[in-house]
Order: sequence, then C-alpha cells, then structure tokens
Amino acid sequence: MRLLLISDTHLPVRAKKLPEPVWDAIDRADVVIHAGDWVSVALLDELEARAARLIGCWGNNDGPDLRARLPEVARVTLDGVSLAVVHETGSAKGREERCEKAYPGVDVLVFGHSHIPWDTTSAGGLRLLNPGSPTDRRRQPYCTYQTATITSGRLADVALHNL
Repeated sequence: MRLLLISDTHLPVRAKKLPEPVWDAIDRADVVIHAGDWVSVALLDELEARAARLIGCWGNNDGPDLRARLPEVARVTLDGVSLAVVHETGSAKGREERCEKAYPGVDVLVFGHSHIPWDTTSAGGLRLLNPGSPTDRRRQPYCTYQTATITSGRLADVALHNL
C-alpha cells in the first residue's frame, strides 16, 4: 500500500496550486493523508475526487466549512497499522513522550503545523511523521512531502521528498 503524506498546503494563500510532483505522487498513491491547514475547501474537493483514498484532519487555519467536513483527529487502520492524523502536537521538546500518552495504541502519528519535516520513533514505538509543507517552506531549505508504504502490517520506505 503506497502512502502520500502532505500537510500545510495553505491554498490559495501560500501557492495557487499544489506542485505537479505532488499531484503525480497523489495519482500513484493508494492512500493520501493530509494533516491539516488546507485553507481551501476546493483542495479538499479536488483531492476527494482524484485520490484513490483520502484521510485528513483540519488545522488551525481551516475555517468552519473544512471543520464541518473533517475531524480534528482522523484515525484509521491500514493493513494492520493504526494511524492517527492530527494537525498540532505542541513543541518539539518532549513531543514523543507527550504523543505516546495522547495516542495510546497508535502505531503512526502523522502531524503538521510546523512546516518542519519530522521522522522519529518514541521509546514505546510510536512513529511520528511530519511531511512539512509542499507550498510553504518557511525557514526550511525546501518545500517537502513524504511517501511511505505499508507492507504486511508494517510501515516501511518512509522518504522525504524535496520540491
């Protein structure tokens, strides 16, 4: 199962559209995961129409129209891997321990908000992934997104892609 992870698209504020390499990755993915700050309902509509499967949550910059259609925390089990998707996890200091307590039983937590790519594993085995942003690099050298696979109940092949 091929996954595409994105967050903090901020359309059309930070960019008019998603970069073509992201659309290409969406077309190849079995599941697209968006960790909030869509800003535009039009992007949600477009991803729902184009993605094979879409899982997403709302972020702090998402208004009532998006919040009416998306959960604050999305939870799903894909091929035996339990995932949660949330926009904010708080400061980087203590993140692994804090998230481990907040999301018991979750194997992978996908989050956004900071626009800073993140890939760590807590002492208890929770994998934390932040794909950064494909449209607003902030203080990062590149705009980014992540891909991964789930094979036989295991997350694998996590890769960060620079745009």
